[in-house]
Amino acid sequence: MGYRNIRTSDISGKVLDDDQVITVVVRGLGKLFDASAEELEGLKRLTNVVEVELRHADGKEESFIVSKADFDKVVTSDVLANADNIRGRRNGFTPKTS
Repeated sequence: MGYRNIRTSDISGKVLDDDQVITVVVRGLGKLFDASAEELEGLKRLTNVVEVELRHADGKEESFIVSKADFDKVVTSDVLANADNIRGRRNGFTPKTS
């Protein structure tokens, strides 16, 4: 005997083929759900924005979106050119060897 998984949209409840399923992650709310591309057409994408995450010393984190123009007024291209990548080691860090 075999089992069959049936994927449905969390928006409409419609049955979706596996290749139609889009998992939507709502970062600010820590939620995710399944939908189809057709159901998500009404979501208008913003352009010329920068997503920023702040990590405070007390452990608090916050994320927000700002216009690229406002971001560029505060953070210069030189700062970004010299900034660490979010993956891997920080610039100039060398682990000590014994």
